[in-house]
Amino acid sequence: MLGDVTPVDPVWVSPHSHADRIEILAELGWTGMGFTQDELSAARDAGTLKDLRRLLEAGGITHVEVEFLTDWWCDGEAGEASRRTLDVLLDAADELGAAFIKIGTAFQEPIPDLAPLVEPLRRLGETTAQRGHRIVLEPAAVSMVESIPRGSELVTRADVENVGLLVDFWHVLRAGTSTSELLRTVPKGQVWAVEITDADAEPTGGDLFTDTVHNRRYPGDGAVDVAGLVEAMRTLGFDGPWGVEILSDEHRRLPLPEGMRRARDTTLPFLSR
Repeated sequence: MLGDVTPVDPVWVSPHSHADRIEILAELGWTGMGFTQDELSAARDAGTLKDLRRLLEAGGITHVEVEFLTDWWCDGEAGEASRRTLDVLLDAADELGAAFIKIGTAFQEPIPDLAPLVEPLRRLGETTAQRGHRIVLEPAAVSMVESIPRGSELVTRADVENVGLLVDFWHVLRAGTSTSELLRTVPKGQVWAVEITDADAEPTGGDLFTDTVHNRRYPGDGAVDVAGLVEAMRTLGFDGPWGVEILSDEHRRLPLPEGMRRARDTTLPFLSR
């Protein structure tokens, strides 16, 4: 929950204060909140992570997510930068009691062989386990690991107890993954996080990355089988807390309370069926 900020902005920090956002969430009945590495780095540097935790507790926000780590498989400067980001995320997860740390892979063409990522993911899992934290891997249709079945395969091959899978409904549709394929390829209990969203039947904006950042829809407004995917997630053993991720110009243009209310009101009917 950031407001009018996109993943392509130089710094991914909300124009709204933590206190204002948490107050809005509390008033609307939300119980979870996520924070980006840029926000968390600024809070850690300012020494305000403890203050943020107190705000979350006062607002009844019991589920906290921290993100986003990439380049965890890299050497050189990219690897060093990734390790610095991991330090920020671990410190924030310690202080905020985060449910998990979200990770992903680079935005590029899918790689044909997952083998180069297996050992780095195993090491990353072991490193975070030493601090008592879990990781969720988000496969993304615009990334090296482009589908939920391939992400599941990577998590299975890494075989670390504290590494699970995140399923984002946009990436399910855009990767062309069917519900039956999800149920056939993902082991029960491996899905630890879900992000509900919707999308047009075909990408708009010229490419997948533009589509995922600017053109997502509220649940029920697009071509995603939201009800079917919710039921599939439950069949795989997941039953919340459910995340909602509406990356869209439409959503960002709305006043923050109105946007969060609309996200809540369009999602809840799918969870109560």
